Amino acid sequence: MALNPQLREWQGKTVWLVGASSGIGRALAEALHAAGAKVVVSARNAALLDEFVQQHPGSLALPLDVQDAANLHAALGELLKSHGRVDLCVYCAGHYQAMRAQQFNLAEALLHLQINYVGALNLLDALLPQLLRQAEAGQGGHLSLVSSVAGYRGLPKSLAYGPTKAALTHLAETLYLDLAPLGLGVSVVHPGFVATPLTAGNDFSMPALISPVQAAQAMLGDWAKGRFEIHFPRRFTLWMKLLRQLSYGLYFRVVRRATGL
Repeated sequence: MALNPQLREWQGKTVWLVGASSGIGRALAEALHAAGAKVVVSARNAALLDEFVQQHPGSLALPLDVQDAANLHAALGELLKSHGRVDLCVYCAGHYQAMRAQQFNLAEALLHLQINYVGALNLLDALLPQLLRQAEAGQGGHLSLVSSVAGYRGLPKSLAYGPTKAALTHLAETLYLDLAPLGLGVSVVHPGFVATPLTAGNDFSMPALISPVQAAQAMLGDWAKGRFEIHFPRRFTLWMKLLRQLSYGLYFRVVRRATGL
């Protein structure tokens, strides 16, 4: 059953990707540009955004830091001046550093929180009024938050990362309850392991690893079906969803045995 308006036709649609300098965000920007969308890319690395614009005529780069709410307000203002509306906004910004309790680092944990979760709140502060205006005018719009299967349940080495993604998932669920009755779409993305700069430093096996291009195609496919939750690769994320249903005692035994930790 479709929980959101189905996003199938991208020609002329305005898409704002926050966190699009590399990884899933960059691959998604490329796929949407190829589909005819008017792509706006944001991230801290202005050089990589300029490179994208040079390679994809008609796109727009708006560098920003998601930790700075004023940056997001200013970027949205520029976007609206040139494009007038936002048909889809995807929060792809993320930070990841493996952490266990034996090496707890407060500064690093807070950095995860600021980028992975508070950054999304900063985006909402800027974007929600515009989406609500569009809803009132019957124009719609869609917000998608990129979370992770690490937010399903506690995982080894995910002491800083996992809780922020759990919060992002909860945020998306609550936003859906508020915004769907207004005709606005909300979705949450739960990737498994994707070969990105964030995962390149992992020193453990990453089962069912896929490319950013495969991730982008999975997202486009599920938006077209109107899904609220988008998760991939299916064989891995379905296994993780099954683990989520286990009792804590059994879950902890399974995870420790699987990881050797």
